Amino acid sequence: MLLLRLRPCLAAVVCLFAAQSSFVALASPIPGVAPEQPWQVKGYVSYLGSMVAPEQGDKLWDGLLHNRIDAEYRWQRVRVNVGLRNRLMAGDTTSLPGYGDLISRDPGYWELSANWLESGDWIGNSQLDRAYLSWQFDDKWELTTGRFRVNWAMSTLWNPNDIFNAYSIYDVDYPERRGVDAIKLSRQLGYASQLELVYSQGDDGLTPVNAERTNRQYAGRYLGHSVLGDDIFGYNLGWDWQLIIGETRDDRVFGGGFAGDLWGAGLRGELSYFDPIDDSGRARLSPELSNSQRLTQTQAQDKMQPQALRASTVATLEMDYSFASEANWRLLGAALYISSPVAVDSALLYLNLPLSARTLSFTTWTYYLDVGFDITPLSRLSSNASYYDDGSFFVGVTYQYSLADDWQLSLIAQRFDGSTASLFGQSASTLGYLQLKWSF
Repeated sequence: MLLLRLRPCLAAVVCLFAAQSSFVALASPIPGVAPEQPWQVKGYVSYLGSMVAPEQGDKLWDGLLHNRIDAEYRWQRVRVNVGLRNRLMAGDTTSLPGYGDLISRDPGYWELSANWLESGDWIGNSQLDRAYLSWQFDDKWELTTGRFRVNWAMSTLWNPNDIFNAYSIYDVDYPERRGVDAIKLSRQLGYASQLELVYSQGDDGLTPVNAERTNRQYAGRYLGHSVLGDDIFGYNLGWDWQLIIGETRDDRVFGGGFAGDLWGAGLRGELSYFDPIDDSGRARLSPELSNSQRLTQTQAQDKMQPQALRASTVATLEMDYSFASEANWRLLGAALYISSPVAVDSALLYLNLPLSARTLSFTTWTYYLDVGFDITPLSRLSSNASYYDDGSFFVGVTYQYSLADDWQLSLIAQRFDGSTASLFGQSASTLGYLQLKWSF
């Protein structure tokens, strides 16, 4: 049944692969010769088949054909980057009322997303999620403007310092993450030290706490590097650290983070304090398409309720260790603390929130564990789990197999569940994904 419904998607994969193979063949350098070129084009084509099986309700089957193209052109001191997402989707979810409007919605200042197909249960969309210019001047200065990702993360899982680009840890088909429309000024101060100032403007349709304020954010970061002793117990302790200060559309933000290596294990942490600009104001949480469990426009508007903001501290600590073995075992553990978590009464709503750095979880404490190893030189198995202190939990398993140098097959299973009174337990569900990806 699913194969019949998704046969057009598979045909599109073959056609797009053939077209782009011809393009790449023409642009590829001669083997053994690597001349310097001022431009670069790369990307991928992937097909993602998904299934959502709630304990109460019907199963949802969907297919997504995803093409990404990243292009860069370089001059001596100027660089232009453009990233384009093309998506063709069909299935049970796409036939829901208002789903096409949610797909085409662009939260940035510029409307760079458009649906080019809306027919029955078929939706086609293209979006420029990267479009920026970088200019280096006076050797130590750089100015970046346009739509790009402001990566202020020190940790690899939860990022309280990432006030511009927070994302869902459960997303399986958008590794690049969304960008923001911003201007960034950077100044190199020395070895591994840097000062950055960022101003970002978003869609004013997203109502901030104070209706008189616009949807903008600005912040500064100081990135430094310190060596805590030349030789402590036979180990050199060199650490990167940062301090941030700024203002989001709702809060004044102060924070910091660090990353280092401790006896072979990576240790990282971040902390941010969010102080509401208007204590009497109320923020409306607006949903975003970040998970296969989707909300329609009507459902989202019905479920969104304004919430009074309180000062909140968000902090995370994580550690990972890679074992020297043929199987390349890797273990990662992390904890997240939020002093004033957002109140959410629906798992479906939470999984579709834009998840700012303030709303990384819905409970005070959240824990995460990930373990992975190579089954063979061409295949890897990893498993992860998260636990929320209301009794909710998530368990996921991912199997990856390298079919060729540029081809990869992934099988993913996810389970959201918990105690009867927990958020995930009230709407337990199982998700399954099959992804075939070709990179060029």
